[in-house]
Amino acid sequence: MGVLGVERRGPVAVLRLHRPDRRNALDAALVEELDAALAAADGDPEVHAAVLTGAPPGFCAGSDLRELAGLPRAGIVRHEERTGLVARRLQWLSKPVVAAVEGFAIGGGFFLAASCDLVVSAGDARWHLPEVPLGWVPPWGLQALVARVGPVAARRLVWGADPLPVRELHRLGAVDELAPPGTAEAHALDLAARLSALPPHAVAATKRALADAAAGPAEALDARAARQFGDDIGTPAARATFERYRA
Repeated sequence: MGVLGVERRGPVAVLRLHRPDRRNALDAALVEELDAALAAADGDPEVHAAVLTGAPPGFCAGSDLRELAGLPRAGIVRHEERTGLVARRLQWLSKPVVAAVEGFAIGGGFFLAASCDLVVSAGDARWHLPEVPLGWVPPWGLQALVARVGPVAARRLVWGADPLPVRELHRLGAVDELAPPGTAEAHALDLAARLSALPPHAVAATKRALADAAAGPAEALDARAARQFGDDIGTPAARATFERYRA
């Protein structure tokens, strides 16, 4: 298996982030493979739904800061813009995508899961947005979070001072369904299979009808956040963060 595993479970495609040594962090190669796999699943008439998950130890730890630390500032911004584009495309696929989260969903991993149509989380998973404590604004994904929890709760989550328990995230709407630890993928597969049994044209039409409400001004918001992110990563706090990863 490369950095992304692709399996078929009947009409459900399972896409598995597979960089366990880097906690499934989103490097350039993984972002490109994920984009290609999502497009392939969307274009395959035999696929009616997809499950997005991660190899143990967890779902995704966000952007690979070790990779980013070796890039110039403009390269870091370009990487985040590309990742944000892939996450936004989840809303425009014709097929539902269910996130299955075990272990953790941190930073970009949190936003990637929130960008999926439905989110299943293990009851002991750790969800956290550490970007602001690290020294920068999240460069993409804010609209996906706002669509789920509203702007006031989103602000509280993004400041990241106190990670919320997953049950509180479920109450807010960031997580759709809770599962016992170790069963999130099985739960998500069952949910995706039930969606796959519905008339595909009706599922696709419903998703298109709701896309504007869910995605909203995501592109404009991400573009603005990316510009601010570019400024933020030049500040002393952000430079100190990247220096730790260069070591």
